[in-house]
Amino acid sequence: MENQGLPRALVTGIAGLIFIVLFGSSMFVTIEPGEKGVLFKKFGGGLDKETVYPQGFHVIAPWNTMHVYDVKLKDTFEKMEVLSKNGLSIKIDLSFRYQPVASQIGFLHDNIGKDYLERIIKPEIRSVTREVIGNYLPEELYSTKREAIEDEIYAATKINIEAKYLMLDAILIRDVTLPQTLRTAIEQKLKQEQESLEYEFKIDKARKEAERKEIEAKGISEFQKIITRTITPQLLKWKGIEATQEISKSPNAKVVVIGNGEGDLPIILGGQ
Repeated sequence: MENQGLPRALVTGIAGLIFIVLFGSSMFVTIEPGEKGVLFKKFGGGLDKETVYPQGFHVIAPWNTMHVYDVKLKDTFEKMEVLSKNGLSIKIDLSFRYQPVASQIGFLHDNIGKDYLERIIKPEIRSVTREVIGNYLPEELYSTKREAIEDEIYAATKINIEAKYLMLDAILIRDVTLPQTLRTAIEQKLKQEQESLEYEFKIDKARKEAERKEIEAKGISEFQKIITRTITPQLLKWKGIEATQEISKSPNAKVVVIGNGEGDLPIILGGQ
């Protein structure tokens, strides 16, 4: 009996080993950081859209398939040629950041698949960008309204792709290339506008300086008027007498000569 049990166990072990060798690669799945998995059950109802498998090691039936999605934030560039409001051709370089919604990769896989960048995101961005830039003039895109145009493209694209289990983080206009003649004209116009602003600044500064001097002159004039009204000959004579009295009290004063005119003041002579 013992001899019969040993071969049976050996056969079972060998069969198990063969099974693992043949199907091990499809049974053992490792989901890396930044990834999520969704399982397709071949004999159990198909794609399990509701269950999302986290990172780590997973064992599945060999006839099932684990579809692994990278759900990290990605950055992609796109070159486009679009028409402005006045029909001129403009080349722009866009960059955009996106990622699938991790909790909905089952629905993403069922409806779109892993090529969502080419099938959904890029076409939506191209369509919205052409529509938005078609409402603006080249000089607005080149200078004054670039951020507003970025925000408008981002808002419209975000709404369109969110319904498809995707998330758009940002859209940036990296570069704008206009026809050389148009670019020169725009740069010249911007230069003239800057010079005009500088000229207005200088005029405003000169006007304020003139106002300051006018206020200062009025202040001096008022001060002189006050002095003229308050300082009389009698006051000056009285102040002179007070000063003479103070000097006469000094130990160095020796001789006091009294003036003989009506308006004369005493004169102090002598000293140590």
